[in-house]
Amino acid sequence: MIAMPRIGSLTAGPLGTIADVAGVTVGHCTLDEGAVQTGVTVVRPHDGDLYRSKVPAAASVINGFGKSIGLVQVDELGVLETPIALTNTFGVGTVANAQIRDAIEANPSIGRDWPTVNPLVFECNDGYLNDIQALAVQESHYRDALHGCDAGFERGSVGAGRGMSCFDMKGGIGSASRAVRIAGRECMTGALVLANFGRIPMLKLDGIAVGRAMQQHEPEQGSIIMIVATDAPLDARQLRRLSLRAAAGLARTGSVYGHGSGDIALAFTTAWTVPHLADFVPVPALVADARLDPLFQAAADSVEQAIVDALFSAEPVTGRDGNRRLSLKDMQP
Repeated sequence: MIAMPRIGSLTAGPLGTIADVAGVTVGHCTLDEGAVQTGVTVVRPHDGDLYRSKVPAAASVINGFGKSIGLVQVDELGVLETPIALTNTFGVGTVANAQIRDAIEANPSIGRDWPTVNPLVFECNDGYLNDIQALAVQESHYRDALHGCDAGFERGSVGAGRGMSCFDMKGGIGSASRAVRIAGRECMTGALVLANFGRIPMLKLDGIAVGRAMQQHEPEQGSIIMIVATDAPLDARQLRRLSLRAAAGLARTGSVYGHGSGDIALAFTTAWTVPHLADFVPVPALVADARLDPLFQAAADSVEQAIVDALFSAEPVTGRDGNRRLSLKDMQP
């Protein structure tokens, strides 16, 4: 059996996941009942009120075949106001409503005396395994995932990853982390992916074209959402640069960002917060642009490792109309 390769030479954190970035937690709600194979995954940058204590963030759209909510305001203001939610394509609106209700419950002035809140939901299409027309995702599933957030979270065929496919095999949730030193200071970078893309012939594991022997010629399809977290002090402009390096990790696995692929990366930092009620925002000393290369490497390596982790962590799933995806472990000789 093939062992999961370890990408690159950088050191991983103790958990080997995005939760190695202090304060970051992840929760899932998994729906596993016959033709319904889907769910919700939530990433919390910190355990406080994100509307009151926003975190700097930025996103990059590598290929925009997607139906996400909230990216326009993130691009404009450079902060997150809610946890990051992942789900299936037809669950985006429902999960966004749940995020709005949650924020209003904590802050009744939202939309009245205070500005509205910007929900942030990303999606991939799990319609091969999941009866996506059932509209099974409910607002309660977002709350269950949110309240279940923890540093010791599962990966693979769970949460939003339940019905996802990757390289014609079972995909889903994967995560990884890498540590670097910048001017004598250790900085942690972690990634979490919702992997739902690729064809077997394209697959590369640590640079080895393991799928080349299978001569299929269908176009790449599907999507991937890549979340990159760091504790390095960066601003939104620098975080956008960091998010772009997620594409390097994605490309190493064999993806060419096909026509029908929604490939989106978001990066945030936990190093500082932006108070909602403030006349002036204290900004820490930021990493100089000329010192960003180690973080770029950490982001690329973490994303590649997270995709590999999703493939190796996934369990086989049978769903709609008997459609089945085997795991990478099942398909190994």
